[in-house]
Formats: sequence, structure tokens, C-alpha cells
Amino acid sequence: MRTLIKNGRVVSNGHLQKADVLVEDQQISAIAPQLAETTVAERVIDAQNQLVLPGLVDVHVHFRDPGLTEKEDVTTGSQAALRGGYTTVLTMPNVNPVPDDPTRLAKMIAHNQQVGRVHIGQYAAVTKNRTSDQLVDFAALKEAGAVAFSNDGNGVQSAQTMYRAMQALQKIDLPLAAHVEDESLMQHGVMNAGACAQELGLPGIDELAETAQLARDLEIARKTGVHYHVCHVSTARSVELIRRAQRDGVWVTAEVAPHHLFLDEQMITKDNPMLKMNPPLRRLADRQALLAGLLDGTISMVATDHAPHTDADKAGSMKTAAFGITGLETAFALLYTKLVKPGICSVGQLVNWMSTNPAQAFQLRKAGNLTVGAVADLTIVDVDHEYEIDAAAMASKGHNSPLIGQRVYGQPQLTMVAGQIKFERRGILK
Repeated sequence: MRTLIKNGRVVSNGHLQKADVLVEDQQISAIAPQLAETTVAERVIDAQNQLVLPGLVDVHVHFRDPGLTEKEDVTTGSQAALRGGYTTVLTMPNVNPVPDDPTRLAKMIAHNQQVGRVHIGQYAAVTKNRTSDQLVDFAALKEAGAVAFSNDGNGVQSAQTMYRAMQALQKIDLPLAAHVEDESLMQHGVMNAGACAQELGLPGIDELAETAQLARDLEIARKTGVHYHVCHVSTARSVELIRRAQRDGVWVTAEVAPHHLFLDEQMITKDNPMLKMNPPLRRLADRQALLAGLLDGTISMVATDHAPHTDADKAGSMKTAAFGITGLETAFALLYTKLVKPGICSVGQLVNWMSTNPAQAFQLRKAGNLTVGAVADLTIVDVDHEYEIDAAAMASKGHNSPLIGQRVYGQPQLTMVAGQIKFERRGILK
């Protein structure tokens, strides 16, 4: 089938241009001005001067499937991704059972492909059951389809275990994505340690829990030459450690979550479980340093850490509620509203952070491109009209977001995966 998208503002190779896009079957066959005047297509979509972007890529989501499907599953998670403009996601291994052997991993990948509506890459665990010091068979898991390895939800606590894992992963050329957190320094905390926690009478998590393990891992990455990826960076000190390591030639990439860019501990004025996440919301100075790191390239991508929970999980107090916040359906709009509209970054930069860079870092060669010959993964986004983030309109099972009720710009109207329209917001595109 030939699909023509006309009258769009297309972001291709980081540049914004007024153009039409022709999709033939699963590929983009042409991008040029005024294609509509000479092209016959079975389906024509009038983008009405909206943005046409490469499908977004999120390298850090939790679909809770298998084992925790009351919170989310592959179907609802991928529907949430589509509504947020995402066409590729990588799912973390903190599920039950843990994907720590090839048979189990292959079963999960087959399930993802069968019921998922976007491209889903699957992480495998670094250690057996994610919490032991027994390493998995990395080569066998790569052969079974693992895109990367992580124990996300926990840090690898043993330096020796991390050293052996990095040595093994360097040999098979896949990333190790680290949740950096020294559990001996957590102190049962529920928010950032400091004056705000003291005022609320809540136990705090010192930034040292993150930075101490990060410093350790960067030295091991330096020694081994592995691709070391830092999940959800949250402190100014972490940004500086990563920046210095990159200058020294260490192969380290890093992601930041939208909530760490735009929310901080001062916003926790009462016992509010919707603001409980791990890593916790840090200081305003940390938030500013994260943005500076994103702008200067130290942090090369935005990842949501989409972590849905049931209403019961988030009921009660900060001390008892689960850690986590959803993000797939709000991330692009939040970043567009906070960064592009005020002129802090260009839409091309935003697309690099949310599509091109994560695809390149994780060797997702078919993702992150809106160019001739590329797979037709794309999204059309209305950035002209403000809308309210509405829990009732979300596809995710989890409504655990402090952003609900906020007004933003940048609502995806249509998302196409491999040439097929998988999501269209009714009543917008004619």
C-alpha cells in the first residue's frame, strides 16, 4: 500500500523542513516538498502543518509482563507507547520469572512479538534472578535475542560480579545498563535526603547511594572497555563523573528521565506517593545540572522509566507506597512544552534525544530514522494546541503520575509502525 502524508513539518536527520512523506508498504520511499501534486496513493493523510517525526525510542520501560500484569502488560504498555508517539521500546527484566536463561527469554520475546503493537526489545538479567552473584550465560542470551543486559530495579552490589559481567559483555558487544544504587547506603529512604525530607519527617536516600556505585562502575568500565549505560541519572555529581569519564575515553552513555528534569524535592510539600520514585526527586541544583548535561551531550538520551502501578500500590503514605511513575504517554509533550516552546532546545535536538540517539546507542539499526529507505516508523504530533493530561484518556493501566491535570503542548495524533497505522486520535486527522 502507498500512503502519502502531506502538508507536514518533517524532522529528518535533525532538521525541520516543510515536506510530504510517501510510504510504500513498510518503507519510506520519498520525502520532498509538494509530492502530493504528482503522487497517487491509496491513502492520503493531511498532516495539517503538524510535526512528522521518526517514531520515538524508549530504552527503559517496565511492562510488568509476566508476573505483575495487574500493573501493566505488553498489550496495554504498547498501546501507551503508541499514544505517546513511541514505536520502539526496550523492556526491563524485573518481572516474574526473570529472563535469566535462553528458554525463558525466547518465550518472552515471542510473547512480545505476538501481542505487542510496537517494536519491543527485551533486556536479559545480568545475574540469576537479578539479585544473586551468579552471572547469566551472556552469549547464549544474546543468541536468544537479548538486546542488552540489566538488573534494573537493583544495582549489582558486588564489584567483583560487575567486573566479571563487564568482561563478558565486552566480548559479545552488548551494553550493560546499570541501575546505580548501593543498597547499603539506602537507609530505607523514600525521598532525597536533606532538609525537605527532614521537614516532612521522612527517611532520605543520600545521593551517595548513586554516585558511589557509579564511580565504582566507571572505573570497571574503563578497565574492561565495555559499553556501560547509566540508567535514570539523578544527581549533579553523577553528571560530572560521567562527563569526566567520557573525556577520558570510557565508553559510557547515559539517560535522564523527564521527571528528574522537571520535578524536584521542593515540590514534595506533603506526604504524596505520586512523587515517590527511585532514584528520588533531587535538589533544584541537580535538576539544573541534568538539563545542562543533556544540552552539552554528556547525557545523550531521554528515557521514561515508565513504571506503572495499581491505585492500591500508590495509596497510603510515602513510607508504604511503591516507587515509580508512568511516562510513555506524557514524555514528549512535557519536553516539548518545557524545552522547545521556550526556546531552550530545537525540535531537532528533542528528536535526537528521544529517537535517534537511543537507537544508535543500543544498535537499533531500524529505529530512529525518518529518511528515504528507512522503516516507516513515525508519529504525527500536534504542537499548536494545548491539552490537559487526563488519566481517563490513558491506555496504561497505571495512572501514577503527578502530571495528571497539567496542560501541555505536543499531543501525538497518529503513530505508524512499519507502515501500518497503529494509533490514530479520532476526530483530529480527516
